[in-house]
Amino acid sequence: MNIVWDAEKYTKDFAFVHQYGDAVTDLIDCKPGAKVLDVGCGNGALSYKLQEKGFSVTGLDSSEDLLQIVWHNYPEVNFVKADAVSFSLDETFDAVFSNAVFHWIDAKDQDCLLKSIFKVLKPKGQLVFEMGGSGNNALIHRQLANIFTQKGYAYKNPFYFPSIGEYALRLEKCGFKVQFAVLFDRFTELKGKDGLSDWIRMFVKQPFEQISSLVEREEIIRTVLRNLEVKLYVNGKWHADYVRLRMKACKCVD
Repeated sequence: MNIVWDAEKYTKDFAFVHQYGDAVTDLIDCKPGAKVLDVGCGNGALSYKLQEKGFSVTGLDSSEDLLQIVWHNYPEVNFVKADAVSFSLDETFDAVFSNAVFHWIDAKDQDCLLKSIFKVLKPKGQLVFEMGGSGNNALIHRQLANIFTQKGYAYKNPFYFPSIGEYALRLEKCGFKVQFAVLFDRFTELKGKDGLSDWIRMFVKQPFEQISSLVEREEIIRTVLRNLEVKLYVNGKWHADYVRLRMKACKCVD
């Protein structure tokens, strides 16, 4: 994972991340009591939702700050600290679930992620997830790249946003059978009058690390907002041009 989270602000101002994930949980069609692993459980809200559905849930995340929140808020759910790319557990699961996590993992590590998941799934176990897909936040990243270039900095998008075909191939190479896949636009309202600037500060940290001046960082953000206002400031609210990839696959058995 390539981010250090501001856990309290993430939980307070970006609740839409897990709220949109509610619909993804509906793709899991296991019976009540089935064991489900929530990879990249974040603040634990969706792990708790899954437990309310009758599943036996384990949440997994690498962020100590986020886990402190979930251990406090959801003591009845089992949570473990581990890296999504290289985790290994002593138990197996009927389903693995993940929401808004896979795109944080570098392309070079995606196969390791899927292999780790494959190992903990029972035969015919389900993998259900949603992530940023091809074109996700393209307006925002394109504008950031333009401003960075104008100021003499390189802008590298810190996320991995694949197409359906690209990720289906990865899944199949790791032993999964794709059962469902959809790529869709989701123009998403952001919270508060500083919604987009807060979003950039929360989710696009890596490219700004090369810029030592906080004044220059804020100048870049203000310029981006001015240039995107026509397209992303709608009815008095800031929005983000999300594109989501939602998929379901099962572990193949010989």
